[in-house]
Amino acid sequence: MKAFATENIRNMAVIGHGDAGKTQLVSSLLYISGAARWGKVDEGTTITDYEEDSIARKISLNNNFAHLEYKDTKVNLIDTPGYAAFVSHARPALRVADCALVVVDGVHGIEVQTEKTWQYANEFLLPRFMVINKIDKEHADFGHALETATSSFARSIVPFTLPIGAEGNFKGVVDVVHQKAYEFDANGKAKEIPLPEAGRDVFERTRERLIEIVAESDDALMEKYFETGTLDESDIYPNLAKAIASSKLCPVYAVSANTLVGLQILLDHIVEFAPNPATHEAEYGFKDNEMTGDRISRKYSNDEPFSAYVFRTIADPFAGRINVMKVISGKIGADATVQNTSRDAAERLGALHVISGKTLDKIQEAATGDIIAVVKLKETQTGDTLADKANPIVFPAVEYPEAAIAFAIEPKSRADEDKISVALHKILEEDPSLHFDRDAQTKEFILSGSGQLHIETVVKKLADRYHVEVALHPPKVPYKETITGTAEVQGRHKKQSGGRGQFGDCKVIFEPLERGAGFEWVDKIFGGAVPQNFRPAIEKGIIEAAAGGAVAGYPMVDFKVTLIDGSYHTVDSDEHSFRAAGRKAFRAAMEKVKPTLLEPIMDVEVFTPQEVSGDIMGDLNSRRGRVGGMEMRGKQQVIKAKVPLSEMLDYQSKLNSVTQARGSYHMQFSHYDPLPGNLAQKVIDEAVASGRVRAHDDDD
Repeated sequence: MKAFATENIRNMAVIGHGDAGKTQLVSSLLYISGAARWGKVDEGTTITDYEEDSIARKISLNNNFAHLEYKDTKVNLIDTPGYAAFVSHARPALRVADCALVVVDGVHGIEVQTEKTWQYANEFLLPRFMVINKIDKEHADFGHALETATSSFARSIVPFTLPIGAEGNFKGVVDVVHQKAYEFDANGKAKEIPLPEAGRDVFERTRERLIEIVAESDDALMEKYFETGTLDESDIYPNLAKAIASSKLCPVYAVSANTLVGLQILLDHIVEFAPNPATHEAEYGFKDNEMTGDRISRKYSNDEPFSAYVFRTIADPFAGRINVMKVISGKIGADATVQNTSRDAAERLGALHVISGKTLDKIQEAATGDIIAVVKLKETQTGDTLADKANPIVFPAVEYPEAAIAFAIEPKSRADEDKISVALHKILEEDPSLHFDRDAQTKEFILSGSGQLHIETVVKKLADRYHVEVALHPPKVPYKETITGTAEVQGRHKKQSGGRGQFGDCKVIFEPLERGAGFEWVDKIFGGAVPQNFRPAIEKGIIEAAAGGAVAGYPMVDFKVTLIDGSYHTVDSDEHSFRAAGRKAFRAAMEKVKPTLLEPIMDVEVFTPQEVSGDIMGDLNSRRGRVGGMEMRGKQQVIKAKVPLSEMLDYQSKLNSVTQARGSYHMQFSHYDPLPGNLAQKVIDEAVASGRVRAHDDDD
């Protein structure tokens, strides 16, 4: 494919709610432009949904790519997921796009994930086009869908095309901008027809509103509009693109991706009015990956030093790792050596490619603003910056929402255990919204993601792509234990079995400490009751015993031990004997100091529509939560609470149910609190049944 100049590139992130028809729209646009055959979602033949799991579920699981050439313009399309579990992938797509293409279901209007992705676009100050799709479907209503969009977002949402006919009779559109009407044949080819008389009043009002918003976008035009009551055609056309680029105007299009009606006009307008990369202001970054010091900038210009932002990594079983990036500044050619400034490593790019679905086509060079793919880079990952070594810059990486759900993941066999780490590492490269680590206390491998469906797709990918079988189960709660009383005890270890014996003896006082204090050791022996070189062994023995707990096998914390006396044998005493004495002192103390369980308490923030905030607070209270306050952020109510971790393991599904998936939450560890007695007994019983609590050998 030939290289395109910056002004002839359009980068569009296709966003919206699941099932709005984003993937089908991309496929149909490719067909209309002549770039590809007409793929159908229902048949599993679209360019951008090519993975088996995605085809089977008929949903997009990650960002995928396609491009087309139309009227000497290259349009890069990023097909983003719309289901709640995967919608966060729209963030990096919007980070590199120059315009969002918001797809709305003509039957349902604005839905939850449309609102969420619209907010993402707001974060990146991104211009928008809106497509009201499925106008051919039963009960589709362009006017109602438009009304939901206007009430949800802004009054600057204006139709650039109006539908001719509805449902099964949707055959054409009126182009409000150029004041023309079109019908479409079965291949989506437009044929101009006379402007219909029916609905002429709607057309006139829409055009008047369009002129009014163009006038509002410029002070001089506003003055002229007030003087004359309208604007000349010569004032309207040049300023439409400016108003869209500055987010003062969002054009809306009536289309059917299934019947191809309206798509050719949409493509015409994307070329005519969508912003090219150079219309954006400069991108800002820092000189190194510490992200400190003064910000530096790169303009979208071929004359600037080369820089690119990597926003997607694909682990292809044949090509290896594929890094997809947007060229922010400068030009780049094949086989160039650049610097990964995020990791301070040189990278040789090799061949450059444009990507469409799973197909890579080589190109010799890429200009500012283009989206390209490079294979088999050694160090580069999603979120990294590549730049000219002599002119370094690091662009801030996109932040993903915190994981909402976690599962313990357990390999089904030893062979799976050996392969799981490598396989998951490759999946994590593709999906930075996933988290995988090992809980140091429970020793479990924990896989966290944005929802249960998210985790299930990872498990399927492990099985299908990497032949690793795993089981999922809820993660263990990392309880801890502490003491509530004070006791003076003796730990005495004596063993004689012929030859040299073992002897260690200590007297210690156990006392509780405040929450979060950990463990404190105090040596108050005066004189030589226990030689100085053996005393640390007593402390070590107590710490070892505390790690296994006293009632349910969880680590003992927040207690103080004071060494006050002891005795030793000049021949039989050694470090091992005094460690054993320390362990015995611990067990003796546990019979007197009333050990109890502690549970982790989380700081929780719930973001919810205001109308269901009462239900959310009631649910948090039922989970033993303590609501600490509320505040408004934008249109959402934020509820702050402290809630036990054990009560939050299934919270995402409940939140989705109460808020119709419009709510979200995040949490972080706050502190430990005593677990109520009835719940503590359940945990202890489970620990005994599972064998977590083991008997101790008095002789150690």
